[in-house]
Amino acid sequence: MSPHPGIDTDAIKDKAKKDLLDLLEGVRGKKNLVIEKSLAGPIGLFAKFSTLQDYGVDKVYFLENDNLDTSQKNVVFLASGEKANNCVAIAAQIKRLQQASSIEHEVSVIWVPRRTLVCNKILEEAGVLGDISVEALPLHFLPLDQDVLTLAYDDPFADLYLRKDPTSIFLAAQALMPIQHRYGLFPRIIGKGDNARRLMELLLRMRSEAAADENAATSRRGMMPSASIESLIIIDREVDMVTPLLTQLTYEGLIDEMFGIKNNQAEIDTSIVGQAPGQQPKAQNSAPQQQGLKRKIQLDSSDKLYDQLRDANFAIVGPLLNKVARRLAGEYESRHGAKSTSELREFVNKLPGYQAEQQSLKTHTNLTEEALKYTQTDTFNRVLEVQQNLVSGSDPSSQHDTIEELMARDLPLPTILRLLCLESTISGGLRPKDLDNFKRHILHAYGYQHLLTLHNLEKMGLLVARTAANPFYIPVGGGGASESNITNYNTLRKSLRLIVDEVNEQDPNDIAYVYSGYAPLSVRLVQAIIQKQELLSIIRGPSSDTQSSTPSAASGWQGFEDVLRSVKGETFNKIQKGDEAVVKSRHMLMGSGKVKTVVVMFMGGITRTEIAALRFLGKQLEGRKRLLICTTGVIGGREVVGAAVEKGDFGKG
Repeated sequence: MSPHPGIDTDAIKDKAKKDLLDLLEGVRGKKNLVIEKSLAGPIGLFAKFSTLQDYGVDKVYFLENDNLDTSQKNVVFLASGEKANNCVAIAAQIKRLQQASSIEHEVSVIWVPRRTLVCNKILEEAGVLGDISVEALPLHFLPLDQDVLTLAYDDPFADLYLRKDPTSIFLAAQALMPIQHRYGLFPRIIGKGDNARRLMELLLRMRSEAAADENAATSRRGMMPSASIESLIIIDREVDMVTPLLTQLTYEGLIDEMFGIKNNQAEIDTSIVGQAPGQQPKAQNSAPQQQGLKRKIQLDSSDKLYDQLRDANFAIVGPLLNKVARRLAGEYESRHGAKSTSELREFVNKLPGYQAEQQSLKTHTNLTEEALKYTQTDTFNRVLEVQQNLVSGSDPSSQHDTIEELMARDLPLPTILRLLCLESTISGGLRPKDLDNFKRHILHAYGYQHLLTLHNLEKMGLLVARTAANPFYIPVGGGGASESNITNYNTLRKSLRLIVDEVNEQDPNDIAYVYSGYAPLSVRLVQAIIQKQELLSIIRGPSSDTQSSTPSAASGWQGFEDVLRSVKGETFNKIQKGDEAVVKSRHMLMGSGKVKTVVVMFMGGITRTEIAALRFLGKQLEGRKRLLICTTGVIGGREVVGAAVEKGDFGKG
């Protein structure tokens, strides 16, 4: 069997599609599909509605709407098996079907990604388990792009850090195991953070269980270290909570801040991006009614223009669009220079591509204009100024007047909380007097229900009071401990050069361009493993001697042990071995010139700016390594703070 050239993300998508369609095909005839809302987006990444129709799906309903039509005999429920409330809702709807309809329905329930004991028990107690067919759809990783895989799991950040639910760790291990079965073991598992270590231990346990299972379909090659994967790097989100709290400044990150991006789609008002191509514009007098209409914009690498723009700092997006507009105009004008029918035919063949690119240019020009309005507001710039002052090491108390002024301007509560959590995370907590003062202001300005919000933030360690016993005050290396229970940004700012004063956004030479001068700590840690020489050159200066450092993940954290003492959580570097004789013979046959893949796994979520920074590293390593980014979910400040915000209102009925 020939060696795998790399991890094929398209194969993961194709398998997910095949598994779903096989389950639907198993239900003969036409059927109604009842799907959980949070699964509709992930399913849409690999299966369009037209494809589902080809496999007998007549109508699609959302489980949460509870409005299932009883006319179809076959009904298929598709929902997450990790949520007990889904089981309760499905049981109630099945009972209603049985009671309200004269048709004898055939009901199937498909749990994603697994069938759980809790769901079985709830269905059994409701008295419907014996009347239905129950299946599981093992939907784990889904490709957001060729280099990004995410779990099909809703709200992993809140589950892991607020509710302390380790389900996402188990699901991440289940998602990574098929990669090991197909491509071989991760030769080395390196990581930082307590949840990262739990994932590593779970992977080792699952490997042992697979090896012990006599009926396992794991080949001998699958239990050997991979020849195409160099290492698995696991970063716990808790290691670096500052990065997701900052305003994202790449083009994709800014769109996410303004409109929100889910499953590669953003819902944007038609007054900004216009009607979808092919739709007739409404009459002039109905313009006010069009104001609230939304249009879904696809944001992925299938849009070639977006692929060029998404990872760029927003400051240079305008000139890039201008350059594309001039090129397109020139290509359109070239039709006048066509002297023969073959040249004219060639232009006509290219015309659909020009028109698609023109439409994309129009969409992104409109989005850029809207983003410019957003970034030129006084409040945006004041918020950005506070953030940049805090990460650069300014006295936090000097920012309090500005934060209080922003509260007085009635800025949305999540914006205020992001600033306070940012200060708390960087400074090891707020002074008790200042914290009490801000809590009082928040309760008076936004409502007393946010007592629960403040409690949730404290529970996640995002907004806490500073104490004398706080490890933030312990000098680095003074205690001799290998792990810290807090990330000391004041030390790391210098030791990893998180602040870069001179940033070339047009032609960047460092990952700090994604935040206009701040290098995400999480990505610096990845650099410490896969790009040692380059990172040491950035920290010490290009003239320093860094040749002794090994530019390979093969040496793990070597050279950065002291720095890691200032970063929260456990540090590990685990080597997985196979049959030594087989490994040696395979290396002799295959050689060592092959480009290997480094899998980078973010537990708890990754921001779009961190993805941009990792892609930047990937371009620098081109020809030597390939980076594959895996995560439990894509998040931003909205998700981090939003997990804690109380949605109820004590002042209303």
